[in-house]
Amino acid sequence: MYDGVIANGTIVDGSGAEPFQGDVAVTGDTIVAIGDLTGAESRWRVEARGKIVCPGFIDTHSHGDAFLLLEPDAPSKTHQGIATDIVGNCGTSAAPVTEIEHLSSDWSDKPYPGTWRTVAEYRTLLETVKPAPNVALLAGHNTLRRCAGAYDNRPPTADEMACMIRMLDQAMDEGARGLSTGLIYPPGRFSRTDEIVALAKAAARKNGLYASHMRSEGAGLIEAIEEALTVGEEAGISVQISHLKTGGRDNWTKIGAALDRIESARARGRNVHADRYPYIASHTSLSVVLPDWALEGTVETRLARLTDPEQRRRLEADLLIENEDRRWDAITVGSTHHPDNLRFQGQPLLAIAKELRLDPAATVLHFAQTDAMRTSAFFAEMCEENMFTVLAQPWVMIGSDASVRAPTGPLSHDHPHPRTYGTFPRFLRMALDGRTVPLPEAIRKATALPAETFGLRDRGLLSKGKKADIVVFQPDRLRDRSDFARPHQLSEGVDDLFVNGEAVLASGKPTGCRPGRFL
Repeated sequence: MYDGVIANGTIVDGSGAEPFQGDVAVTGDTIVAIGDLTGAESRWRVEARGKIVCPGFIDTHSHGDAFLLLEPDAPSKTHQGIATDIVGNCGTSAAPVTEIEHLSSDWSDKPYPGTWRTVAEYRTLLETVKPAPNVALLAGHNTLRRCAGAYDNRPPTADEMACMIRMLDQAMDEGARGLSTGLIYPPGRFSRTDEIVALAKAAARKNGLYASHMRSEGAGLIEAIEEALTVGEEAGISVQISHLKTGGRDNWTKIGAALDRIESARARGRNVHADRYPYIASHTSLSVVLPDWALEGTVETRLARLTDPEQRRRLEADLLIENEDRRWDAITVGSTHHPDNLRFQGQPLLAIAKELRLDPAATVLHFAQTDAMRTSAFFAEMCEENMFTVLAQPWVMIGSDASVRAPTGPLSHDHPHPRTYGTFPRFLRMALDGRTVPLPEAIRKATALPAETFGLRDRGLLSKGKKADIVVFQPDRLRDRSDFARPHQLSEGVDDLFVNGEAVLASGKPTGCRPGRFL
């Protein structure tokens, strides 16, 4: 007798092969049979006639590290069919840290159910709260640099470099799967390539990979790709280019050259992949538009510059000079922190500037000061045609670039990007509607390809012996509902989600079961 059978579904197994009708049997946390299981006895049964049955989705680029400790049910993830969350991206990870202040600013002020410093301690706490999805962690370079005290625009000292490598080695030994960088964020933006190569070599010695939010996704896109590929070559490490895109209308024509660089590296035998979300607006900290010198030092140091009249005048002038080609009308404010700024969430920057009677640069500084550099923003600077071109590449996976949120509770009050709730249903809807790759290839990009890339060897396929991470969805109902005006909206159409053989969603409703593991 099996524990359970998912019967009569259209099976898309994650390999890219054509769908077929059949049943999937589960015992414990493992898939034990696939095929015609008519008459098989089981303790539970899901009728999947007219529905798609496929592997649980793997979010290759997530920022759920800390928030999974606060919202382990992870509804924004599970209602998309996400069974595994790969966290610690863009150079920022919840572990390892030496002080709570080394967490990113939107994490450091939250009340957590316990304390941690190392990856092992984070893992123990995560397993205590029992997340619904599985979790795999990358160690963030920005976090390592802050822990080493290298906040400024300079190379790290020998002691600081040794500290970073020592912490990375320990993180890898305790379960991290590689190194991530966020080279537009401080203090990582102050690093040189040789610093990254040294850390990537340390990760490579432990069979890790290198994931990079590159130094530029706009004017310096090609140079940034070449830097990422250089790190891969010199460190002998697999490269994952984060949210591959062309930002800014003047840079849209660079897509061909960008893809050529990656294809050339792959042809030379380099293991290079990328991820992408199916939206043409990005989402990050509004402070990324500030000049380098304004982002040196600790948060306290940066905020002090904003209250010094002379430095503020210089900052506003430099901000205008460095952003003279920026389309301020493409920026919309996302989440804010100060109570007086809550009314501006989801509002265009220029409309806010008009209300405040400030120019765009002064408006950015207003948020930097009053929100203590915690303001996020949407940048609508991408090309839809290029998005579809990137999504079609066989080595590109799907990643939300989003943390965990919920329509109610402590993580329901900010203003996240719609990708937080809608990435995977949106992409699969595109496939079902014939707007991107065929459905079997779309599902491969969300399952088997990331499982192979990140070394999750027992997941990503509906195959006998693989772990029972399984999604059942209605193809005619699958859709994202979250938008830029009302982001906290759960996706529809995912009826059942199994993680390690246990039902997290049943008939579209949460079961309360949280069987996720640290992978």
